[in-house]
Amino acid sequence: MKKVLALLLSLALCMTAFAALAEDMRVAMITDYGDITDQSFNQTTYEAAKAYCEANGVDFTYYKPAGDSTAERVAMVEKAVDEDYNVLVLPGFAFGATVAEVQAEYPDTKFIALDVSAFDLKKENEDTPVEPASNVYCAVYQEELCGYMAGYAAVKLGYTHLGFLGGMAVPAVVRYGFGFVQGADAAAVELGKAGDVVIEYVYGNQFYGDADITAYMDNWYQTLGVQVVFACGGGIYSSAAEAAAKVEGAKVIGVDVDQAAIIDGQYGEGLTVTSAMKGLAATVNTMLAEIAAGNWANYGGQVANLGLVGEDPAANYVQIAPSTQYADGFTADDYAALVSKMFNGEITVSNAIEAMPATTVTVNDRGAVK
Repeated sequence: MKKVLALLLSLALCMTAFAALAEDMRVAMITDYGDITDQSFNQTTYEAAKAYCEANGVDFTYYKPAGDSTAERVAMVEKAVDEDYNVLVLPGFAFGATVAEVQAEYPDTKFIALDVSAFDLKKENEDTPVEPASNVYCAVYQEELCGYMAGYAAVKLGYTHLGFLGGMAVPAVVRYGFGFVQGADAAAVELGKAGDVVIEYVYGNQFYGDADITAYMDNWYQTLGVQVVFACGGGIYSSAAEAAAKVEGAKVIGVDVDQAAIIDGQYGEGLTVTSAMKGLAATVNTMLAEIAAGNWANYGGQVANLGLVGEDPAANYVQIAPSTQYADGFTADDYAALVSKMFNGEITVSNAIEAMPATTVTVNDRGAVK
């Protein structure tokens, strides 16, 4: 009986300590410059942080900078700290300079920086990255893996003329693109159709759509006969989607989050074949739970490269979207089998970004729109 009582007391103390840690947490999310209704990085991060905090009795709020600049983002960090928020969740590479500026100034504040790489951690107007301090955790994602999944799915679903429209040729976007090419190539080889598959490949040199890029996409869809474009780079999807909406049967592949709702909602039902996704919500949930459990020391000072953690597609930090338009050529079971092979090492995907991957399919590397 004494042992049982001791065990119960120990459990009670552990739960009390956990509750105390959770009680001390005050979580704030800061948007990069957009809003929490952007159906992308900001909204996904906001909804995940808010849901975790509501479920666990943790105080939560969010802040939106007045403009798109490091100074405005730093101002929101200062405001959050002044208002006693001690865990700040920051979505997007735009926060790299912000973290570099504030990490030493606020050593008692924990920063969770999503999609911020070691390369991004540079102070304003400086070229040399700084090391993440012990109060910073950066998560980056193995974009080549979900890019591969998207390319593989597209060819298995019967698309033979594909396009990749990247934003700027930064490492994350290039990994998406090169993964996409590798996946499409692998599926074409499996189907014995390598000679039939063509991939057009270009960068817009910006992270938003405009009339010039839309005209370029019009040419792809209407003249070259491109059937589906993987639009990868912030708001640049708008140009691909606008062009696709003009052509019967033309499709788009989204990026970072499940973009079906925003693309289909704005440009036409059924336009989005799938999206290559990063596990932002999973990262938020994991990190807030770990902080509440007192495990921050296992994460602080790191830039973690997140990818596959198991054979369950939904549990991984890189995936294709639940809204994927599965069909006989590529079913949900086929996707699960693909993930299993990737996790077990039967399929390997290169993350090299120095040169276009060697393929058996035709890749027309068209450089940049502008």
